Amino acid sequence: MIHESGEDYLETILMLHNKNGYVRSIDIANELNYTKPSISRAVSILKNSNYITVDKNGHILLTDLGRETAERIYERHNVIAEFMIASLGISRETAEKESCRIEHIVSEETFQKMKEYIKTPAKYEQTLVK
Repeated sequence: MIHESGEDYLETILMLHNKNGYVRSIDIANELNYTKPSISRAVSILKNSNYITVDKNGHILLTDLGRETAERIYERHNVIAEFMIASLGISRETAEKESCRIEHIVSEETFQKMKEYIKTPAKYEQTLVK
């Protein structure tokens, strides 16, 4: 079982790879504003847990397990943010910030309902308390 911080690292690796085409430890440090020793420790833990590999050039690559985990967390992040924006009228900035915390603790049932809501909000409008 991966911890919340590990999920954050995997999500960041996925986002940086999608943006830049590669990821190095320094990229993660800059993105998360963490120290190099913290990143080095996290990379070592993720590598030993088979979530990532590091090639001879220092590029960090997600394994199949790492990619699956990162994509799951990234989807949760995006769905929760969109739900908060669409249903609650929360600003994108606040929704993005808060979804980073909520994505780790929300139940699968609640997540699926949020996902369903953003796909078909009209279905829920009658049941919302005014």
